[in-house]
Amino acid sequence: MARFSLVVLCSGRGSNLQALIDASHSGTLPADVVAVCSDRPDCAALARARDAGIAVRAMRPRDFVDRAAFDRALFAEAAQFAPDLIVLAGFMRILDPAVVGQWRGRMINIHPSLLPKYPGLRTHERALDAGDAEHGASVHFVTAELDGGPVIAQVALPVLADDTPASLAARLLPLEHRLLVATTRLIVDGDIVLDGDHVVRNGRPLPAPLRLHADGELG
Repeated sequence: MARFSLVVLCSGRGSNLQALIDASHSGTLPADVVAVCSDRPDCAALARARDAGIAVRAMRPRDFVDRAAFDRALFAEAAQFAPDLIVLAGFMRILDPAVVGQWRGRMINIHPSLLPKYPGLRTHERALDAGDAEHGASVHFVTAELDGGPVIAQVALPVLADDTPASLAARLLPLEHRLLVATTRLIVDGDIVLDGDHVVRNGRPLPAPLRLHADGELG
């Protein structure tokens, strides 16, 4: 029986991608990253993929007439690998709604805030400016609304008195890695699905996003 397959979309350094690769190799995540696609041909994430022997595809948005044309082309490349799930891991683009609709329920994104707080960019700075006592990250199903799809799971950490956007980001990053792997594992195992606009776990709608505990489990 073929293993569950993932295509990961990245724009930057690829640390969340690396977490998925490491979890796959260790057996923590019973799935294979079969390809990595990017809108930035020189990004570090592609180098990580090549080092791991994973297929890469990259193209530049400026080479296309508009956003929709680029998105169609990029997702056509991803579809060639017949992934069971597409994971957006630091993919810094707003996607065309038509493309998103084709992958509804089969595409997730990790975002560095406790959604619905702070969709978009500068999340750490915005949390500090607001005087939040806690910050965190969320994994959600992707819909046409920016960072607005149904949230599956979150991880939180306290905001310290001397935190800066950089220090907050650095403390959150390893928790993001654990959150993404744990959430993806639930989807791979068939425990989590999207039913309409609701996240369903083992046949029951989630009343609230799952939270990542210190032991690495979601509950």
